[in-house]
Amino acid sequence: MKIIHTSDWHLGQEFHTYDRTVEHEAFLSQLADIVKDEKPDALLVCGDIYHTATPSNSVMRFFTERLDMIRQACPGMNVILTAGNHDSSSRLEITRSLWAHLGVTVVGRIERKADGSVDFDRHIVPVHDNAGHKCGYVVAMPHVFPQNYPHIEDAQGENRQKAFMARLGKRIREINTGGLPVVMTAHMALTGSDMSGHDASRGGMDCTDIGDIPVPYDYLALGHIHFPQTIRGGKARYCGSPVPVSFDENYPHSISIVTVAKDSLPDIKTIRVVNPMPLKTIPEHAASFDEVLGLLGNFPSDENAYIRANVILEDVPPANAFLKASEALSGKKARFCTFRWEKAGNASQTSPVRLDVEQIRSISPVNLAMMYYRDRFGTEMTDGMKGLLEEAIRNVSNQ
Repeated sequence: MKIIHTSDWHLGQEFHTYDRTVEHEAFLSQLADIVKDEKPDALLVCGDIYHTATPSNSVMRFFTERLDMIRQACPGMNVILTAGNHDSSSRLEITRSLWAHLGVTVVGRIERKADGSVDFDRHIVPVHDNAGHKCGYVVAMPHVFPQNYPHIEDAQGENRQKAFMARLGKRIREINTGGLPVVMTAHMALTGSDMSGHDASRGGMDCTDIGDIPVPYDYLALGHIHFPQTIRGGKARYCGSPVPVSFDENYPHSISIVTVAKDSLPDIKTIRVVNPMPLKTIPEHAASFDEVLGLLGNFPSDENAYIRANVILEDVPPANAFLKASEALSGKKARFCTFRWEKAGNASQTSPVRLDVEQIRSISPVNLAMMYYRDRFGTEMTDGMKGLLEEAIRNVSNQ
């Protein structure tokens, strides 16, 4: 069974106020060409189709039109979509029945049957080759937080996730009497994964040990972690995000072409995604603000890029820093986005303080702002800035 494994499209992301439709259009057009050339038995999109749970109508229309374009590039191909932690499972499920008529299977959530039992068969999708012969199965799992797995009554003493996976594994063994290859999809973080560039603050980072997935898969197609990597054992892989969602994802982005056979290691080939708007941090090592402005001014006029300025912070950020950086790129195709401030004398920025909701409620707005400023810029807020903030809070409180 030959599959194309992709995930984490994050359609509709607004990147530092910039629309990314051009980049997503370029990726999906490239994907359509790859599908046409490779003629896979199945295309898997393993979660985070959208960047938010409430994508705009234009973004949803864009997705629908481009997915149909990709499907038409290989009409006999099975397409299987699963929800990620950024997606709304119910929103994806709305068009499930319509997509089914076009050979597209959508699995947004776990559902129960009329008798209250879990509908495991809903997650087991038979795959047929272009000649119409059954060539394998895909066990399609959307993102589910460990505590939200349904309770399995006959699995006492086990956690919900592990018990669910055990029953799912039992069911695919019952169905797969012909010994065909099995691919499982999952949108989750595995213990020991390389999370380079991943912003854990986005949520959904509960880790699962690969040994707690007792499903008899020949390949585990993973989404959620954006850094492409094959997990120990060689049968599980994160294909990675096709388009970087942050400046810290400074590594090649790709999709995976995987040929799966029963009881053997999968054959994996990667194809790099060409991004028309690369993300660049300038310079690689932090420099003074004036030096960085000079580098921005000398940036090639005809080169597309999103730019993050890497600046040594001597005291406080210079006045009108963002405006000056933007003006240095005036007339160029590159777009200025943000700064990475590095405190003078520090090898790296300190880690920000993490607070829960109750802790935030117990801290005054001024002190909370001072903590943020310290974490963001590596220095203390000036008395003048603190006074302005206190005055603004008084004015709001008196309204």
